[in-house]
This record gives sequence, C-alpha cells and structure tokens, in this order.
Amino acid sequence: MPRTPRSPARRVRVRTDGPLLVEGPVELIMDDGTVVTSDRFCVALCACRRSRRFPWCDTSHRRRDRR
Repeated sequence: MPRTPRSPARRVRVRTDGPLLVEGPVELIMDDGTVVTSDRFCVALCACRRSRRFPWCDTSHRRRDRR
C-alpha cells in the first residue's frame, strides 16, 4: 500500500518478547505472494513464528522457555 500525501503513517509498536502491534487496517504480503488483510483498529503480528495463526499472534510466545 503506497503512501500518498493524504494517507497517515501507520504506527507500529515493537514489544520485547511479544508481538508487533500495528494500527489497522492492514494488508500483509506473505513470502509466497498471498495477501492477508485485517480491518481491525489494531492487529498483533507474530514476531516469534510460534503462532498457529501466523502472521497473526495467538500469544504462543508466552509459552516460550526463558533462560
């Protein structure tokens, strides 16, 4: 989604040991070219790749062993 002078920048919050929180709506292009969308006001994107719903976060990162 290219930005135009009228479109505001998306805000992304990076959280330590957690998902990326992105103000929506969002459109994601996956490695294989598949496009996934969400019209929610805020989405959590998986950063650990443990989610069963990848690219959406399902809080699987909470079950990670910490050393």
